[in-house]
Amino acid sequence: MAHRPDETQDDAQWRTAGDRIQTLLDASAAGGAVARERAEQLVREVTDLYGAGLERMLRIAAAVDPEVADRWAADDLVASLLLVHGLHPHSVERRVTDALDSVRPYLGSHGGDVHLLEVDGDVVRLQFSGSCKSCPSSAVTLELAVEDAVRAAAPEISSIEVVASEREEPGSVSGVIPAESLLTRLRTNGHHPTAWQPVPELAELADGEVGGFLVAGTTVFVCRIGDEFFAYRDRCPDCAGSLAGAQLRDTVLRCPRCGATFDAVHAGVGVGSTLHLEPIPLLVHDGVLSMAVGEAVAS
Repeated sequence: MAHRPDETQDDAQWRTAGDRIQTLLDASAAGGAVARERAEQLVREVTDLYGAGLERMLRIAAAVDPEVADRWAADDLVASLLLVHGLHPHSVERRVTDALDSVRPYLGSHGGDVHLLEVDGDVVRLQFSGSCKSCPSSAVTLELAVEDAVRAAAPEISSIEVVASEREEPGSVSGVIPAESLLTRLRTNGHHPTAWQPVPELAELADGEVGGFLVAGTTVFVCRIGDEFFAYRDRCPDCAGSLAGAQLRDTVLRCPRCGATFDAVHAGVGVGSTLHLEPIPLLVHDGVLSMAVGEAVAS
């Protein structure tokens, strides 16, 4: 599930500024080690200068209006700069909490939820509840949606610990997951590497409309309900046919070939059956509607 982005083009441009700076630094290496070192020193000097100025601006503005810090923190671009310079007014715990709130609707669409237990230094401890733990896409949900949100809000976090629920059966999987390797299972379990693929054309779907899209070689079936989007792999689990031509009635999708029905809002679970569609994470990533699919994967 994803909400329609409302960022300006400038916002999206500055989100990729770090990549462009890194590209220029890499290019400077062509002039030798000395040239590279000078380029890096220049970036550090400029960053420190603007950081000092930003700190003074925040201090002066907060003295006039104490609520200005919250307004700055609410702006993604400004908040990212505050994080770079260690000036963010909110604690790590609050930032992680806000980040989890942002992906909670997506987890809810899979019948689950996530709870922040504590932040201990650079470790975040989370607990999942509901049917999300057994949902076929729960691994993708954890490794992509939650990782993205937590790392964007609190880049100083180095690992995420998933604590088993007291209701789980003995032997349930839990443990510390290094944030930098949360995608390992997806890359090594027979799938091609999974990455966020921008699909801004989804925003053209009208409320109640469905459509098929080819994303990184994968045929994906998408439906829009209100301002929310839901994506599934284009395959009916009952007849193994394509969902092309499927009809959406309220929140129920009907396969045009076998007539099987699925709840589009709740992870594609079968209506009156144990079958389910294969959901694909769909979120606003870097300001653009994006899907998490493997690169060059055949449908």
